[in-house]
Order: sequence, then structure tokens, then C-alpha cells
Amino acid sequence: MKKVLRVAVIFSMFLMLFIACKEDEVIDPTNDPTKPTIEWVSIPAGTFTMGSPESEDGRSNKEIQRQVTLSAFKMSKYEVTFEQYDMFCEATGREKPYDWNWGRGKRPVINVSWHDAVAFAEWMGCRLPTEAEWEYACRAGTTTPFNTGEHLTTSQANYNGNYPYTGGEYGEYREKTLPVGSFAPNAWGLYDMHGNVWEWCSDWYGDYSSGSQTNPTGPEAGTFRVMRGASWFNIGQNCRSAYRRNLSPDERNEFTGFRIVLPDK
Repeated sequence: MKKVLRVAVIFSMFLMLFIACKEDEVIDPTNDPTKPTIEWVSIPAGTFTMGSPESEDGRSNKEIQRQVTLSAFKMSKYEVTFEQYDMFCEATGREKPYDWNWGRGKRPVINVSWHDAVAFAEWMGCRLPTEAEWEYACRAGTTTPFNTGEHLTTSQANYNGNYPYTGGEYGEYREKTLPVGSFAPNAWGLYDMHGNVWEWCSDWYGDYSSGSQTNPTGPEAGTFRVMRGASWFNIGQNCRSAYRRNLSPDERNEFTGFRIVLPDK
């Protein structure tokens, strides 16, 4: 009897330990066969100068420079595609967003609100990037207006080439999105950080101070959410790494998509 009781106690302890381990387990969404595969880029921890210098052409007074320190994280290599978002819609019963007959598949999803983007990210076990994370990842160590240098061409990004950045070359105006990864990545391996579609960030839009910060998440409240990166429709100036835009979190349009992030393990 004592032997049976001892075995039962040992089994119960093992079971409790197993359950505790399962509760603490961090599930990588990329290993879930019921969800879309996301290719990740590891972004190193570091400190950078967020915003733009007063000497930068096209600079806004909303782009005050400050030192920001960030923990490491992972960012999706590409903007979330229609193919990936459609899987989410099918799994959750949501209506699929309109594609303007440009095609779905590997093109970045458009006509998604901030709330839609957050819902997809949470379904994937992820989140949207903060504004600081987005700019840090876009710059990839650069301090120039673009991660390509002082200028941006339409052979490097999808934007309105009829209106190049100061001193830059005129180029194509394609008038629609292109499949993700159509151009070379930045130095950290991220694609389409300039142009193609605006990308939602998690922050409320607001002024930020010039003081240094660590892992900032933006204002506690607001009316509009931050968007970064510009789109196929926008001029070269809007594609700058420091350029900020805001939009109602309820709005959907053909210029806006998103990408997602994971805390680094």
C-alpha cells in the first residue's frame, strides 16, 4: 500500500512539473502549422539617434532628435502579405480586405485598420513594432535620410518617382503595390522599409521629447496611431527614415499595411 502511495505521489509531482513547464513554454508562432510562416530578422539591441537633424531637407519639427536605447527583438522580414492575412481571415471568419484588383498572394495586405493589424499580430502571438523599433530597424545603423544613403531611387523602392527627394533622380510611378521583396533589403535584411505601403506602429501619435529614453512606447493616449515608411503613392520626401505620419486607427485604405515583431529569445 505504501509503495502504491509513493508511486502515486511521485507521479503527481511529475505531472505538476510537466504542467508548470508547459505553462511557461513560449510558443514560436512560426512552428504552428495552422498559421502562416513568417520569416524573421533578428534586430540587435542598441542605442541610436531617432529623428532627423535640422539640416535634413524636408524635415518636420515633429522629428526632434533623441537618443533611444532598445532591447533586441525580431521583425518580420517582409510586410504581411495577402496570402498570410487571408489565412487569418479564413481561420477567424473575418471578411477578406479588397485588393483593388492588383493581386493578392505575395503583395502586401492593404485596406487594414490598426485594429485589424493588432488582431492579426495577436493571433500570431506577436505585436506591432513601436515607432522607435520601426525607425531603428529601418535605419539599420545609418544616419542618412534613407537607409540607402542621401537619396532613394525607384530601382530601390516603390514610391512616386515623379517627385524624387532633393537632388535625386526622377523615376517610375507604378501606381500600385508590388510583391514584397521586389527590391534589395537594408543592411539588416529587412525589405520594403521605404515605400510600397505605410506600416502601422503600436504607438499613439504625439510629440516626443528630446531626452534619452529606453524602449519607449509612445503617449499613453491619443486620437491617431503612428504610421511609418510611406507608400507607392507618396513622394520621396515622405519615405525618409524619420518621416512620421498619423491616421485614425479605424481607417482602412489602399496605401496602408503592416509588419510584426517578436521579443528576441
